[in-house]
Amino acid sequence: MGDLSLIRHELCRWRVILQAIEENENYLLRASALLQQRRPRRSVWMKIRDRSFRDQVVLQEYTDEDCRCNFLMSRRTFDKFCGLMSEVMKPEDVTVRAPILLPMRVPIVLYKLASCAEYRVVANQFGESKSTVKKLVYLFCRWMVSSVIENIIRMPTAEEAIAIARRFQQKFHIPQIIGCIDGTHIPVLPPSDGYRDFVNCQGWPLYVLQAVVDDKYWFWSVSCKLPGSAHDANVFRQSQLFRQAHLLPKGPREINGVTINHFLLGDPAYPLMDWLMKGYTHSPRITPEQESFNVYLSSARTTVKIAFGRLKACWRVLMKRSDFHFTFSPYMITTCCALHNLCEDEKESLNPTWTAEASV
Repeated sequence: MGDLSLIRHELCRWRVILQAIEENENYLLRASALLQQRRPRRSVWMKIRDRSFRDQVVLQEYTDEDCRCNFLMSRRTFDKFCGLMSEVMKPEDVTVRAPILLPMRVPIVLYKLASCAEYRVVANQFGESKSTVKKLVYLFCRWMVSSVIENIIRMPTAEEAIAIARRFQQKFHIPQIIGCIDGTHIPVLPPSDGYRDFVNCQGWPLYVLQAVVDDKYWFWSVSCKLPGSAHDANVFRQSQLFRQAHLLPKGPREINGVTINHFLLGDPAYPLMDWLMKGYTHSPRITPEQESFNVYLSSARTTVKIAFGRLKACWRVLMKRSDFHFTFSPYMITTCCALHNLCEDEKESLNPTWTAEASV
């Protein structure tokens, strides 16, 4: 009898366990069915998109005029950019879907940077998804900043500094100038936490771009780290230029018995230093000679203003608040400065209407 009672007890216990398992299975089935109802079903594996614009660009059906209208550069410079990015932008060897070929990738990035268009607009224009456009732009800009930027935006050598100073003197009659320094504001999409740090005195959220420009509107030093509330003097002291000022080419020259090294020109917001010159402070006691010097200095400093105008006229993404994340915006801004130098090296002509539109 004892064995029979033990068997009955075990059967009851297993019956309870099986019942619990069955109830759990039913619960999981109901939960899975509910999730399937809520989850939208993918109707197609890949959405069919219009790629006629992209094919016209890739197949080189675009003339110089077409490229200037859409990419603000000639076909020759456009093809050179594509060749420059051939290694980093090439598709992966193994992909789930058909990869986007290299000649199709670079135009997407250049179109994004040369326009004020959102990811959605660029994606529809090239027949790709928004995530694809974002991935390509991030890949392009991060690689430019990490690998190429030091060869495109760099401090001039001693020989180059002498040539720059000579050209500055010929144009503006001030010797030993090797660059003009100034800052400009680039609108950004600020974070909700810390929004006030990005707002400037006019109430706009932005980054401060500090740059040094030579007489040919070529950037040889850029810094884009601090948000819009930072003063130009603070941006200057936080820049790599300030930390590496001892590396500037000296090129000493004796003028009226005084040895003068190369120096930069800045506005009154910058401190007066051995290698940084600014104008006399306006006051009732200023002499005519000092006033005349300020006029010549202001005339020379127009080079950096013109360079910023050319930069924004060609790379229109800098003109308005874009949909880039604020942590990525410095990469994008620095990349545009590097592309500006490449265009200047290629002697790209700038349509006057582009500059007029950028100054509005």
